[in-house]
Amino acid sequence: MKDLVKTESIPAGIDSVWAAWTTDGGVRGFFAPDSRVEAEPGGRYELYFALEMPEGQRGSEGCVVVAADRPRRLEVTWNFPPSLPTIRDERTRVIIELRDNDPDTAVTLRHTGFADGPEWAEGRAYFDRAWDTVLGRLRERFERGPIDWHAE
Repeated sequence: MKDLVKTESIPAGIDSVWAAWTTDGGVRGFFAPDSRVEAEPGGRYELYFALEMPEGQRGSEGCVVVAADRPRRLEVTWNFPPSLPTIRDERTRVIIELRDNDPDTAVTLRHTGFADGPEWAEGRAYFDRAWDTVLGRLRERFERGPIDWHAE
């Protein structure tokens, strides 16, 4: 199955955009209300979207950083949402590449590693929509400020 590739121009410098993807404070500003991010190979890349759910069902639990080349490239493993239980624990890869377009930063997100099958197709379709939302929120984070998850 084909990779998903998304691009977005972010109105911020490359170091700020890197920090948004690679720090707890950064990801909590646009991506998820809670997290555990350790931006080094083998470190955790866990984002928690559903805080009220039991452990293992909150978000990207168990995902890890594969590579971190500051401030240009971040690669992490990624799992499927709990709504797809038979492939929930399968791991794909998400690669974030940043390019300095002073004063903006070009972001390219590549989600790879999808297998064939109906549930995988459903998961790919889910991420096709979700990554558009995530990149839009990243842009808005720098245009309007971080998300206040308590107000959501």
